[in-house]
Amino acid sequence: MQKNVLILDFGSQYTQLIARRVRELNIYCEIHPFNKLPEDLSVFKAVILSGSPFSCRNPEAPQPDLSNIKGKVPLLGVCFGAQFMAHNYGGEVASSDTREFGRANLSFIKDGEMLFENILEQSQVWMSHSDSIKSIPEHFTRIASTTDVLNAAYKIEGEDTYGIQFHPEVYHSTDGAQLLENFLVKIAKVPQSWTPSAFVDMTVSELKEKIGADKVILGLSGGVDSTVAATLLHKAIGKNLHCIFVNNGLLRKNEFESVLDQYKDMGLNVKGVDATDRFMDALKGISDPEQKRKAIGNSFIEVFDDEASLVEDATFLAQGTIYPDVIESISVNGPSATIKSHHNVGGLPEFMKLKVVEPLRMLFKDEVRRVGAEMGIDSKLLGRHPFPGPGLAIRILGDITKEKVRILQEVDAIFIDGLREWHLYDKVWQAGAILLPVDSVGVMGDERTYEKVVALRAVESTDGMTADWVDLPYNFLQKVSNQIINRVKGVNRVVYDISSKPPATIEWE
Repeated sequence: MQKNVLILDFGSQYTQLIARRVRELNIYCEIHPFNKLPEDLSVFKAVILSGSPFSCRNPEAPQPDLSNIKGKVPLLGVCFGAQFMAHNYGGEVASSDTREFGRANLSFIKDGEMLFENILEQSQVWMSHSDSIKSIPEHFTRIASTTDVLNAAYKIEGEDTYGIQFHPEVYHSTDGAQLLENFLVKIAKVPQSWTPSAFVDMTVSELKEKIGADKVILGLSGGVDSTVAATLLHKAIGKNLHCIFVNNGLLRKNEFESVLDQYKDMGLNVKGVDATDRFMDALKGISDPEQKRKAIGNSFIEVFDDEASLVEDATFLAQGTIYPDVIESISVNGPSATIKSHHNVGGLPEFMKLKVVEPLRMLFKDEVRRVGAEMGIDSKLLGRHPFPGPGLAIRILGDITKEKVRILQEVDAIFIDGLREWHLYDKVWQAGAILLPVDSVGVMGDERTYEKVVALRAVESTDGMTADWVDLPYNFLQKVSNQIINRVKGVNRVVYDISSKPPATIEWE
């Protein structure tokens, strides 16, 4: 794997966006918590320090060890990263009289400064800080200002070390991509070699070397990630890949049959396993979201263990883990601060005696799609919305019953089919319905009813790390709502979720 750019995470909500912007430049990068540095730093050609919710003046603020980085490789500090270096090397960081959150414009750029090449004064940048660098150390040079922030950017003399108090990774910094390109390509001279074609060639080669003549079991879901993972593995090891598609009873309506049908023409060795009763038994009486995830994860492991015993000499279990799964399962503050657990991240129980292989674990979702397109996978399959690993279990708030699953499957089918009919499906990143644990009063005919409430959710995003709700047409929502209430017995009220991520997550549980 290429080791080009290291991003040190201090807990900023924008850290993942930095990585995405770097990848968009066809440059490979990795995010690591500031307190868990890679053992070998010499393989990285540049380092970026992220922002942070902390003030660098706080005694409990992150204290990264930059002794093997600063002055040795090109270094860019963003927001907290810039303030930390200014504060730590003799400057003054203080609470700002004019807190700057949101849009600002560059009012000064030092002539001839490579970091700002092809960026003009008045370029819009995005600020998000209450502290400000009041003065920089003697061996620092101010290279940019805004109207309210004198030291918006600096360079350390004699080093390729820079600090900026704004966020180049967010969309609102209009020349942010140019600044990152200037730093990484022109200053750090990082090769722009991270392409789908290069990833396919490199990954297939690595898989051949790692797996050899061993057999691999892969759990297919019908989604983009597992399909691309399966295709990569098939390229590497052919018929030694044994794909299993498990019906956990929590799939979309008729999805078990339709997914198996999709794979018929792809040359994959696929076996369908209906384990609905096993999963429903495991979920009986469980309402807590984390316990649901663990029950489902454990049941998957049991099913795969059973199936692995039927495949002679199976050595590996392949998973479609992608980078957001990995990031959300690792926190700079330890496991207690993770957003949610992922049953497809991490190791397996010892009794399985299988090793894990995750060919996509360093890719964002849009990169997975590009890799799939490079390998010729059908665009309809690559365009499928993400679907949660635990399935409808985390879209049914409270305990799980077969009747609740039936209700939600019917509602979800009407919603998703409607998006396709109205040509809205491809404009949405992810959509689905949530069954609420609420009985709502209603009137049908002359009778009063007490039936369930469902919430519809549709978001737009590029990788799921951030998302905004989609402003679907009112007449579409009106028609879908009427169809759901009229056709799905047990539902008498439909609402639409207009929450963004952050602060809300895409799924309700």
